[in-house]
Amino acid sequence: MKLHFLETLIGKYFSKAPKRAALLVSATLLLFTIIPLAFPIKIHSFFLINSSLWGNNITDSTANDLGVFKEAIRSCDIFRGEWVPDPRAPYYTNTTCSAIHEHQNCMKYGRPDTGFMKWKWKPDECELTEFNPSEFFETVRGKSIAFVGDSVARNHMQSLICLLSRVEYPVDASIESDDRFKRWFYTTFNFTIAAFWSPFLVKSMEAVPLAAPMTRLFNLHLDTFDDNWIAQIEGFDYVIISAGHWFFRHIIFYEKGKVVGCSNCQHKNITDLGMYYGYRRAFRTAFKAINALQNFKGTTFLRTFSPAHFEGGLWNQGANCIRTKPLKSTETKLEGTNMELYMTQIEELGDAERVGRERGHKFRVIDTSHAMLMRPDGHPGRLGHWGEENVTLYTDCVHWCLPGPIDSWNSFLLEMLKEEVGRSVLR
Repeated sequence: MKLHFLETLIGKYFSKAPKRAALLVSATLLLFTIIPLAFPIKIHSFFLINSSLWGNNITDSTANDLGVFKEAIRSCDIFRGEWVPDPRAPYYTNTTCSAIHEHQNCMKYGRPDTGFMKWKWKPDECELTEFNPSEFFETVRGKSIAFVGDSVARNHMQSLICLLSRVEYPVDASIESDDRFKRWFYTTFNFTIAAFWSPFLVKSMEAVPLAAPMTRLFNLHLDTFDDNWIAQIEGFDYVIISAGHWFFRHIIFYEKGKVVGCSNCQHKNITDLGMYYGYRRAFRTAFKAINALQNFKGTTFLRTFSPAHFEGGLWNQGANCIRTKPLKSTETKLEGTNMELYMTQIEELGDAERVGRERGHKFRVIDTSHAMLMRPDGHPGRLGHWGEENVTLYTDCVHWCLPGPIDSWNSFLLEMLKEEVGRSVLR
């Protein structure tokens, strides 16, 4: 069956989500200025069954031979489930992994509870295999993975490095001195991990450099590729795209070199088109850039938006994220801003997949939104420095403690990489 999920999905998604919450806007604006370095509707099983987005291009003539593999990759939606206790976790600590960014080093700076580390994701209808670093290395031997996005993308990459540190720690193979563009190489397995900083995914620049955090303004060229990553990914086997929180900033939108509007710019002569306008077009341009690569033979993964969890006020007026246990799926759901961002990504990925299919390009989705919505206990909060230090550090309910819930993303990733290897064998 061919995949026509956009039409089906939009038909079900018949009402617009509410406008973004002021709390989330205020919280994110300054948090990502201070830490510039630091992705309940049943669409998931639809992806699995209808196959084209997931690459299950299996014809009827080979169905008998490939039936077992088809059933394995279609029988369970690994992204829908619950968090269950895992007394054996964590599988690394801040003393065994040196890749943890200070602001996500919750154990080092004295988080009083440890229970947030002792949970694992359990899909509703199957088991998600525990992350096995040896199995991961064998799956990616001789290959490469690039993480493209903001500091949450980097958070994801550091989680992977920490999980793999039980077998091998990489050497720094960066080709430039800028810490926003890092490459790590695992010599035993001829495997490369790279991080490319691109918080908006498209060409951007700060309009008023060194301005005060709350007045920083960015010029975003929504129809222009960001060559900082596009020019470098063509040789990678897997590319993980994610972005979101930077779009809450003050932004001027450009198309064809001209101002077309803004988001949260408070400029009387510029029409405020809203955050979603820029978010949609940025992903559209990013996917278009990938589809325009003539020699790219890799697989592109969209990692869906990771919700923040500010509670109890505004980010600078008492807000925090101090919960110590996950929520159950019945206690929360994607809605409002989280739903709008999520749907925007999924819709644009569908369009990109249809175009890319004709060019041999592969697009997949790592749907982390639902699972992470249920983890308000997993953020650094007000940690990130010693209590007696005279530093300004804002409450962080956006990034994730390491070790912590974000490690599950790499269990998802390993499962999907194994499926990719299986598909390549069957082709």
